[in-house]
Amino acid sequence: MKRRSFILAGIGAAAIGAARFLPAPAAGQQARGEDLGDGRRLYAGADLAFGTTIAVQVAHADAAIATRAIEDALQAAKNIDHLMSLHRPGSAVMRLNRSLALRKPDAHLQTVLGFSQRLSACTDGAFDITVQPLWLAYTAAAECGALPSEAERAAAMAATGYRRLRLQADGVVLEPGMAITLNGVAQGYAVDQARAALQAHGITQALLDTGEFGACGRKSVQRPWTIGVRDPRDGAALATAIAMDGRCVATSGDYETTFTADFLHHHIFDPAAGDSPLELASVTVLAPTGLEADGWSTAFMVMGSARSLAMAATLPAIDVMLIDKRGNIRRSAGFPAMRV
Repeated sequence: MKRRSFILAGIGAAAIGAARFLPAPAAGQQARGEDLGDGRRLYAGADLAFGTTIAVQVAHADAAIATRAIEDALQAAKNIDHLMSLHRPGSAVMRLNRSLALRKPDAHLQTVLGFSQRLSACTDGAFDITVQPLWLAYTAAAECGALPSEAERAAAMAATGYRRLRLQADGVVLEPGMAITLNGVAQGYAVDQARAALQAHGITQALLDTGEFGACGRKSVQRPWTIGVRDPRDGAALATAIAMDGRCVATSGDYETTFTADFLHHHIFDPAAGDSPLELASVTVLAPTGLEADGWSTAFMVMGSARSLAMAATLPAIDVMLIDKRGNIRRSAGFPAMRV
């Protein structure tokens, strides 16, 4: 559905070094891992959603509870994919894009649309879920080995604009020619829903990977859950590693889906330019929820370093690491230092 997150998950990520993790099982399966020595054991499960493998790992003393919790968490994430996918003809997003109106949308969709509109307003349109016409123009041109013509790009830009998406009491309405994408928020929101499913079973120690990341508690008293953030120009190297502190983590980057080999044209669009933002290669955000982390990581990619750092300083419990196209790294004051 969206880019595969550019973060190497703690589940099976040997690059993390000292931390030992249970390898992620095959999609649709669960696995039992190491005895943590305090009556708890690691359990992991995986499934398919968002065009990739999603995974959940929990530390718990009861195998039956862990199994049911993992199943419910994975299903909660899959439900968000089914609702918000651009690749499922029956999804709510696809129905909205076809008909330009959706009456009585699902409560989850209402939540994500409302958040997206507020984020658009907060960022002066740097984040905008109505950029789907730009994506369609660039993918169509890419099939011919080209970029969109100026006329094609102008036509796509004319069909965008978050202010033209109308959220009403009983539904949502688009203007003719418009279409939305929730690829900048759905995987983060799926983290939130999966985490809620785990907590409903009393799970207090878990790591979740829907392409974005969330955690509950610590892996053990001695060890936090840890994830590694990949270098945007070297998939085998880490830019940093993060000990999960209760916040969620999302990364946006210029390398997952590219339209040109120089990374100048890719899947993230600046709505004002009708093209990809030029400064940054990747942005990693820590935030209280997956929805916030996911949305802000996309917004900051468009806003650039100076505006992003200034904005992050005003946002409670949100921190950011920005890597530009020359490899320079900047962090907000609360972004954790590299762990080794």
